[in-house]
Amino acid sequence: MPGIGAKSDAFEELAMPLFDQLYNFAHWLTQNRDEAEDLVQETYVKALKGFSSFQLGTNFRAWMYRILRNTFLTSRTGLRATATVPLDAEDDGPELAVEKETPETILMKSSNSHLMQSAIDELPVHFREILLLCEVEEMSYQEIAETLSIPIGTVMSRLSRARKALREGLRLQVQKG
Repeated sequence: MPGIGAKSDAFEELAMPLFDQLYNFAHWLTQNRDEAEDLVQETYVKALKGFSSFQLGTNFRAWMYRILRNTFLTSRTGLRATATVPLDAEDDGPELAVEKETPETILMKSSNSHLMQSAIDELPVHFREILLLCEVEEMSYQEIAETLSIPIGTVMSRLSRARKALREGLRLQVQKG
């Protein structure tokens, strides 16, 4: 069947440039190299199997990130990491994502990337992933909303809360000395 080879080629052309980004995202989520490699491999297998359901012309990158995230959330690591997330974390009203003091300015003041990494590692998964998608992967709010299957308002609210939690974590670490 000639269609299968062409479909596989199209998938490879779209998917392979995303490999490093997906691995970085997986590593941030799992905090373990081996688990990140397994997660990315499983993501590519699932994406290739489900490629016929992908609608060409839509956001392939967001589609791949969504598969990776869903695979992570249903894994043992993901279930452990998300078990302590309160269900009502998003229900206390909107917050602006723009603030005077950002994690970046605090980092510049402390000039210690280890502090930043440690503070990020302490964040709940839903905060780590949104910071990574926004700040490292430089996704738009729309792309993040598509990737996480949440409304844009929730993206902005969660990003604001993630930055606030990161700022507090950094402050505590700096105070500890």
